[in-house]
Amino acid sequence: MPDNTLTPDCLHRIGGAQLFMSPTWTPEQKGVKVQIVDVFALELATGYSKDPEGRLLLSSEPSVSSGRTWSLAKACQLVRNDRRPERWVVLHRHKKAWGLFWVGGGLDQCRAALTAAMGIEQTGGALVPATPEALLRLILTLEEPEVEPVLITKIKKQKKAADEEEEEPLNRHQGFPWKAVAITSAVWLAALGLLGASLTSQLQQQDQRLQQLIERLEARPNTVKQ
Repeated sequence: MPDNTLTPDCLHRIGGAQLFMSPTWTPEQKGVKVQIVDVFALELATGYSKDPEGRLLLSSEPSVSSGRTWSLAKACQLVRNDRRPERWVVLHRHKKAWGLFWVGGGLDQCRAALTAAMGIEQTGGALVPATPEALLRLILTLEEPEVEPVLITKIKKQKKAADEEEEEPLNRHQGFPWKAVAITSAVWLAALGLLGASLTSQLQQQDQRLQQLIERLEARPNTVKQ
């Protein structure tokens, strides 16, 4: 790929780490976000652990969307302390920097700078050719580089919005049976109350009739004797 005339201005060496920043970046801008790229294996750092000897070891995957976002200071520290420091480039999460790095010759220039610094034998691992197909596979899911982290934040926001839309009618449906139960219970209680009052009234009437019948029966013998 042809090199852009701005690409050489993007390369910086700070604290033992190779940086590729936007052309307008200055060392005073320490609050920027970056990612760490293995320029020889075409992979992005996703985390870190320690090897059996206790030395820091960055882990990586061949996917831009899986790459983790770091502060500039943290990224430089990780690269400097990694067991293979001359494999990694700290890449500025900036549109201009990303464009110049992937398609403006920045990747090849970083490879050349690291190879010159340590020698091809010490870079370790096979060199993955930076063909258009390889780069396409690597950045197939790439979105706006300023978004932090890549893809994950946007996907979470979209998923959260979708979940909220689904939960709202669900909550309404979940609340409806309770209202129905309450209404039904009130109706039944009212019906039972009316039924109870009706039964009580009927029992009282039957008691009165029974009492009247008993009184008549008791009065009948007295009538016969007379």
